[in-house]
Amino acid sequence: MAARGGQQRIPRPPSFRPGRPAPWGHIEPASRRLPLAEVRARLATLPPAAGVVPLAAGSRAAAVLVPLFEEAGEARVILTKRPETMPSHQGEIAFPGGKYDPDLDANLEATARREAWEEVGIEPDAVDVVARLEGIATIASQFTITPFVGFLPGRPALSPDPREVVAVFDVALSELMADGVYREERWDTWRADLDVHFYELTGETVWGATARILTGFLSHIATGR
Repeated sequence: MAARGGQQRIPRPPSFRPGRPAPWGHIEPASRRLPLAEVRARLATLPPAAGVVPLAAGSRAAAVLVPLFEEAGEARVILTKRPETMPSHQGEIAFPGGKYDPDLDANLEATARREAWEEVGIEPDAVDVVARLEGIATIASQFTITPFVGFLPGRPALSPDPREVVAVFDVALSELMADGVYREERWDTWRADLDVHFYELTGETVWGATARILTGFLSHIATGR
């Protein structure tokens, strides 16, 4: 059996320390298996998402798609792996997404749809956008990222662009919430006591902006908060 965790570059400071337990840790594992209909119902109670506050001067607007489909009765999410040749976040696990382009995009939702099509071949018209999540801002790449949850009618036939994606895979939401997969650490980096999230999957580690978005999303659909 392949080991959990990958070779991602994680700039963990020497002063790092354990964070809080998983928000869904008290929920029975069987109750973490959610069909898309239940995810939709729980997202319907999501409060309106607040705007993203930039963390660095000159930050650029971006959007990502959190693409979900159902298989064997439960929701699965699609993730990509960035090439080592990218100018930032080399080798990291990410959602399909990218920079807002005012010449191409009517709004940030259009950015998320376009980028998902360009990066992995998800047809824009096949995406049912059901929620906008809380945005996040990054320091290293200076983006303000707005995530959109999009439902797909079934497992899509994907065609990743090798310039932007070296691998694409999907994982059940219940696996992301399985015991021993998630952990939080506390870092003192660009601010004191920063919460940093990790998901140790088979052969890969999800962390950074993607893990932060996932944690907010999963916390709501698991606990309603």
